[in-house]
This record gives sequence, structure tokens and C-alpha cells, in this order.
Amino acid sequence: MPIQRWTLHLLRLLFPPQVLLPDIVAIDIGLTVAVIVIGVYLTRTRRWGWLWHEWITTVDHKKIGIMYLIAALIMLFRGGVDALMIRSQLIAPNAHFMGAQQYDEVFTTHGTVMIFFMAMPMVFALFNATVPLMIGARDVAFPRLNAISFWLFAFGAILLNMSFSIGGSPSAGWMSYPPYSELLYNPGVGENYFLLSLQVAGIGTIATGINFLVTILRMRAPGMSLSKIPVFVWSALITSSLVLFAFPPLTVALGLTMLDRVFGASFFTIAHQGMPMMYVNLFWIFGHPEVYILVMPAFGVFSEVVPTFSRKPLFGYEAMVGSLLAISFLGYGTWVHHFFEMGAGPSVNVFFGLSTMLIAIPTGVKMFNWIFTMWGGRIRLTVPMLWQLAFIPTFVVGGATGIMLAAVPGDYQYHNSYFLIAHFHNVILGGTVFGMLSGMYYWWPKMFGWKLNQRQGTWAFALFVSGFWLTFMPQYFLGFEGMTRRMATYPAGLGWTTLNLWSTVGAFVMGAGFLVMVYNILWSRRYRDWDVTGDPWDGRTLEWSLPSPAPEYNFARIPMVQSRDEWWAMKQEGRTDEVKISATTVHPIHMPRNSAMPIMLAFAFFVGAIGLIFAWFWMAILGGLGVIAALAYGSFADYSEVEIDAKHVLQTEAQLGRVES
Repeated sequence: MPIQRWTLHLLRLLFPPQVLLPDIVAIDIGLTVAVIVIGVYLTRTRRWGWLWHEWITTVDHKKIGIMYLIAALIMLFRGGVDALMIRSQLIAPNAHFMGAQQYDEVFTTHGTVMIFFMAMPMVFALFNATVPLMIGARDVAFPRLNAISFWLFAFGAILLNMSFSIGGSPSAGWMSYPPYSELLYNPGVGENYFLLSLQVAGIGTIATGINFLVTILRMRAPGMSLSKIPVFVWSALITSSLVLFAFPPLTVALGLTMLDRVFGASFFTIAHQGMPMMYVNLFWIFGHPEVYILVMPAFGVFSEVVPTFSRKPLFGYEAMVGSLLAISFLGYGTWVHHFFEMGAGPSVNVFFGLSTMLIAIPTGVKMFNWIFTMWGGRIRLTVPMLWQLAFIPTFVVGGATGIMLAAVPGDYQYHNSYFLIAHFHNVILGGTVFGMLSGMYYWWPKMFGWKLNQRQGTWAFALFVSGFWLTFMPQYFLGFEGMTRRMATYPAGLGWTTLNLWSTVGAFVMGAGFLVMVYNILWSRRYRDWDVTGDPWDGRTLEWSLPSPAPEYNFARIPMVQSRDEWWAMKQEGRTDEVKISATTVHPIHMPRNSAMPIMLAFAFFVGAIGLIFAWFWMAILGGLGVIAALAYGSFADYSEVEIDAKHVLQTEAQLGRVES
């Protein structure tokens, strides 16, 4: 009998009513079938060994970048489905597409997935794929740490996505404010999933910040001073610095909340004289710099795309870099504008309102830099350039509405309304996602060796952008009409129905744009348009001096940099033969060996997190011991290099046509 009672308790814990809804069960069945099909395919084609050696244990930054990109696109699909469910619920008054509890879970996972598990990995995908190539490096500073970062992110994403099938999804919103996140008001393990998934992925994010900071500062090619690095590399450097200062406050806030929930502490628990506003401050000390962590790389992408497709050097390089630095500095003095209503007083609100408005100045500088770069240029309307052109008006609207929210009396009216929702998506979706998609199309040939179809890419762009405007412009007016966020339904007669209808139609048009994008990728892979030049766009920076995709060692000979746009200068001055090698100049190259330690370490974190989520402390201890064991193995038994001999390098370069005659 005790065993039966324990089994019944376990089943109720793992499968509460909210994970047994018909749609959830159908998704579970579909995912199970998909996993079985993939497993059968890998077995029948004998690709398990290939998967392990080429991808799971790789420390090659280029392959890690591809894995980040694939994960980001999958999470964009997941978060997009959540968004369509939200909009389907709000298409008409008194709708019951979902219950209130499921609605809370869906909008919580939508925000969490999109911010932490879609936007962040898409940023890191482009960092990994391009930054070492742009600075003339053979790898990142810490290749194995780079793999650890990816697998920590991957297992964090798995943790969050497990919640809707096992235990129940979080439902306190993507910000997880107390008291919504307190155990008294949010029982079950859903919120624990949120806290632990972000903790595990956050460790990897901080490690990535350290890695790219050191890579850019210490591994640039000879002659590449900081005044000569591409603006995208500047954006990666500044973003990495922001990560190091922004994520620790989030880690502390989530850790203290976990102590409240699992161990009965009272840091934020109101019933025990905790301070919920301390959590809110800690979260937004992270949260507002996070906006710039996400959008700064988009600025960097556009600063590469615009000069390339305007056939002109970037206008005002120094002003562009200075504005990025100014934004990174000012971004840490604005977090209170997220809660002017807390009652801190006029002087505090005025300070943070003015500091928020001040950020508009360096942001405006960049807009003029890009416009003046295009002015008088021979513009080519490629897909990457189309995303940039769509970004400018979108981000201008997002910035202007941000100024409206920075005005304290106005914010008292707009706060928590759909006006704020529209502004946030204008900035993050219209800024970060537009920028990352532009970068994806721009660097896709360098990552994969083949180009994406231009016509299909244009259709995907047109559908996505038109759907974007149709979705979010009505939401500004819904905010003016008084509709607040987090509403699972609304009564008729308030004048919201038509605007919500159009917003929902726009969301499905965006979804169609994403499906066309996926079709574009699959079709282009089936009918590959190979990039045989390594420079399909007539680019300006060093990555375009390499074949597509780049060999495992990137550069057979490290370049000597003389100009800011070094590859463009080499083409203009007839120095392109400098990238070639000869039998007398080639040398053996030492590269890091593949390692199983990163996935072992991440899996140990995963096991420990599961133990804490369900308060199975024996499993948490087991996971902790696994972390220690993996670190010990990595420290004493796993680190080695592989030497690529000169003959192999010469043969590879000869096949690529890069050997002097």
C-alpha cells in the first residue's frame, strides 16, 4: 500500500490536470512520434557516430553557431505558436479557446522562450559564425567553454519545454514577479521550471560573454587595432560586456526566489515580511540592459549590411562606435522607468525619465549613419538589405513610443496597457529579430556554403513585415482604449473587438511569413546554389576572404591587417593573392580536439535542476556530484589538441584554389 500511495503521488506530481488537456496530449504524441522517426532514421543510415563526432562533441565555433541558429529557429516556431494561441484567444470578446490558467501559462512561456531561448541564441549564432572570421582568428579564446555554453543553453531550453508535458508550465509571467511566483499563490513545480531553466541557461550565457570578450580583445589579427575592427565586432564586444554586468543580478533574483519556494526562505515572500520590490529592482537592473544586449548586435549587423549593399564605407564609423558605447553606459541608468508607479517620488522618477530620453540621442545617431551611408550609394535590394530598410521605420516608431513611456505622467496612463505591449514588440521583434534575420540571410552562404533563394526570401520578408505592422499598430490604439495586458478575455461593448481582430489576422500573416522562410531554407537546401567564390555579396570584411564554408582552421595564414575594411582594400589594391599560401609558407596548425566533457557537464546540471524542481534532493546532490566529476574530468583528463599537418593544410587549400602557382 505505501508503494501504491507513493506511485499515485508521483503520477499526480508529474501529470497534473493542466498537462492532460487534449491539445497538450496531442503535442506530446506528435513529439514522441517525431523523436522515434528521427531515431529510426539515424539508426538506418548509421549516422549516430557522425552525429556524435561531428556535432555533439564539436568545439568548432562555426558548427556551434549553426547549432545555435537551428535551436533559435525551433524556438521561434515554439514562441510563435504560443503567440498565435494568445491572439486566437483574444480575437473576439468572451472567447474560450483556452482557460484562464492555460492562457497564463502560454503567455508566460511565450515571453520566456522569445527572450531567453530564441533571441539570445540567435545573437550567439551570429557571434560564433562570424566574429573569429572577422578578426582573423582561428577559433574563439576558449573553444571547450564555448561548447559548454551551448549545451547549458540547450538543456535549459529542454527544461522549460518539458514543463508543459511533465509537471505543468510556469504561469507567473516571463518576469516572474512576486507575489505571482510565491508558493502560496503559485503551487506546483511550473515556476520552479522557469527559475531553474533560466539559471542553467544563464550560466552558459555569462560564459559566452567572457569568451567573446577575451576573443575580441586578445585574438585579433596583427595590425587590427580596435579602431579597425568591424562594427559588428564592436557590437559583440559591447554586448559581451553588458552580459557580464546584467546577468548576475538576474541570477541572484532567480536564486533567491528559488530559495523562497524550495527551502522556505522569505526574501520576497510578503507573508514573511519579504520585499517583492527588491526582486523587481534586481530583475530590471538585468532587464533593461538585456534590451540592449538583444538589439546591439542588430545595430552591428546593419552596420555591415548597409555598406556592403550600398558599395560605400560606413558613414561616421567613430560616431557609430561612440553611440554604441554611450547606449551601453546609459542603459544601466534607466531600469526604474519600468515601475514609475511604485511610489519612489518625483525626484527619482524625473531622473530615470530623463536618462531614458537621453538614450534616444545615440540611437538617432546610428539611424543617420545608415541613411547617410545609403545616400549616393548603388543600393542592391537583397533580402538582408530589405530587412534593414524595414527596421528603420519600425525602430523609429518603437523609439518614439519609448520616449512617450519615459514621460512619467504619460507612463501612468500607458503602463500595463497594450500600448506597452506594442512598444516592446516594436523594439524587440522589429529590432532584434529583423536584425538577426538580416544577418542570417547575409552570412548564410558563409555558414553553409550555399545561398538562400532571393525570391522566396523576399516573399517571406513581405509577409512577415506586413503581418508585423498589422499585428502591433492596432495594439497601440487598444492601449489608448484602456485594454490591459495579461487579460485572458474581455467583455463585448468596449470597442476593442475590431482592433483585436485585425491584430490576430496580422499575427497569422506573420506566421505565414515564417513558414515561407522555412520553405525557403528547405528548398534552397534541396536545390543548392553553391557559393564558389567565398564572396557572394562583394563584401568588405575578412570573413569574405575565406571559402564558404571556411575550413576547420579558418585561416591557413593569419592575415596582416592594414585597413578598416581589409578585404575591400585588398580587392581595390590588387592584393587578393595575399590570402594564398605556398609549400614554403604553410605550417602545421594546432586546433582543439573534440570533447564529450561539455555535454556531460550540461547533463549533470540538467539532472541537478530536475532534482531541485521536484524537491528530490537526492537527485540534486547526484547532479551536483556529476558537475564536480565532469569538471574534474575536463581539468585533468580531457584537454588536448590535434595537429593538422602542413601537407593536409596544403591539400585543403589547393582544393579551394588558394595555393600560389
